[in-house]
Amino acid sequence: MTTTRGNPEVEELWREFHGLVNMTSQELQGWLMTASSGEDGFTADPDLGMPELSRHVVRLLGKRKVDLTREDVECMGEVVSRIREELERPGGGDPSDDVSRHRLMSLGHDPLKPEGGVI
Repeated sequence: MTTTRGNPEVEELWREFHGLVNMTSQELQGWLMTASSGEDGFTADPDLGMPELSRHVVRLLGKRKVDLTREDVECMGEVVSRIREELERPGGGDPSDDVSRHRLMSLGHDPLKPEGGVI
């Protein structure tokens, strides 16, 4: 898959990604900072303890489609795949299942929010 403008595969992946990732970059960043702070509270390095995939999603949410790199496209594919896998698990996406909800939120999908994403 290339990232050239008008590539139908990239266009479809962009729509899928933004349909499943329903948190804004600010919401996701806030969630990640809270989740990674644990008992120690906030650290001087806001990225400390945050998964690279999650940080990449935050950056992707601030990008325009025409600025995507090959790595961005790969990340979007991985995120879409992981969110779909989690939602397909028995009980996956159930807002009362904290483990599933936290996994989804670390990828930018809050099961308590309506679907549709933010573009």
